[in-house]
Parts: sequence; C-alpha cells; structure tokens
Amino acid sequence: QVQLVESGGGLVQAGGSLRLSCVASVSIDSFNDMAWYRQAPGNERELVAGITRNGDTNFANSVKGRFTISRDSAKKTVYLQMNSLRPADTAVYYCNARRILIGQDLNYWGQGTQVTVSS
Repeated sequence: QVQLVESGGGLVQAGGSLRLSCVASVSIDSFNDMAWYRQAPGNERELVAGITRNGDTNFANSVKGRFTISRDSAKKTVYLQMNSLRPADTAVYYCNARRILIGQDLNYWGQGTQVTVSS
C-alpha cells in the first residue's frame, strides 16, 4: 500500500523558512504527479504547489516567488521549501500523490504536518 509521511512542520516567525519533506513508501516515479496542499481552520483544502513526474511545477498565486517544490526519486521524497513565511501560511500541510490509470484517478494523502507562522 502507498504511504506518504510528511515532516518538517513547526512554529516559525514571520519572514522565516521551513522545509517540508514527504517520503513515499514506493517509488515516486510511479506517480503522475505529487503536490502539497494546505488547510487552515475553517477553510477548504487548497493546492499550494505541484510537480509532475517530468519535473514541471505549478504554484498557487499566494506562494509564487516564496515557495519551491522539488523531488528526489532516489530518496522517494518530495520537498516544499517555504521562504518569507507569513501568518497567512499557517495551516496543516498535506502531501498528495496521484496516479492516473485508465478509468481511474487515484489520490493518496499523508497525515499532514502543522505549520504555524507567528507575527
């Protein structure tokens, strides 16, 4: 079974940085793409950044220029580097992996890691 384990969250002051990691139990090359989502209290889960198997990336407008996403196939890990953090970035961050099969779109989720940015 696919397992995704996030780490790297914590408490940081505004302007600081954190790097989140998502380690998969299987080769990340088996996924069409992987992404980071976040959910703040009272809000819907939203896409933060995504990266395809080929390394193409996309970002939410709110994090462009501050966050980067990368992948290391050998380590079965996807990273989210977060710089210039703001209190509005406070949320639980979830790792997502997606497999697109004929007639199926399979999504896998990690358990989430809390990021809190103090002002």
